[in-house]
Amino acid sequence: MDHDDFDTALIASAMTLAEEKGWASVSVLDAARAAGLPLAEARQRFPFRVSVLLGLGRMADNAALSDDMISGSARERLFDLLMRRLDVFQQYRHGVRSVLRTLPLDPPMAILLGGATLESMRWMADAAGIGTPGLGGLARVNMVVGIWAHTLRAWDKDESPDMGSTMAALEQGLDKAARFGLFPAGQAAALEDTGLPDLPAD
Repeated sequence: MDHDDFDTALIASAMTLAEEKGWASVSVLDAARAAGLPLAEARQRFPFRVSVLLGLGRMADNAALSDDMISGSARERLFDLLMRRLDVFQQYRHGVRSVLRTLPLDPPMAILLGGATLESMRWMADAAGIGTPGLGGLARVNMVVGIWAHTLRAWDKDESPDMGSTMAALEQGLDKAARFGLFPAGQAAALEDTGLPDLPAD
């Protein structure tokens, strides 16, 4: 079993346990035992319980970035990228929802995951062709974080098999961000183009 297969198996086991008994009761040791994985390797690859969630985030990023999109507007690319991330979360839906319930009760974990989400959204913005350098870029990344958070809240409540409400919320978030200048007006920007105007200074 290579590292990717090992990580996927342990993360899947942890999410199943989170679904069954809540994230607060999950340990890496229990997840490794349930999946029949060597404990020493689990300890090495997932030294902390939050490592499981960071690993799940990397899986979602990798899935989103696995097919390099070369056409369409920045908005269309961002829509596809964020939905690909959610497709991974959907595979572990009930486990992820258990994690979301726990976040308000665990501020250190929430802060750590918030930082990881910020970096993930920087990757999504760059892949969509949205410029991220400088203060203007930071503002744009934060807008993408806001879009993701809004969409994730809708996904948490969306019981439909086609995630229709989730996609509607994502479109709504993209519409709002477009009004604040997130996307180049009337352009299907090439991936290498990051020539977005800076946001107006306060």
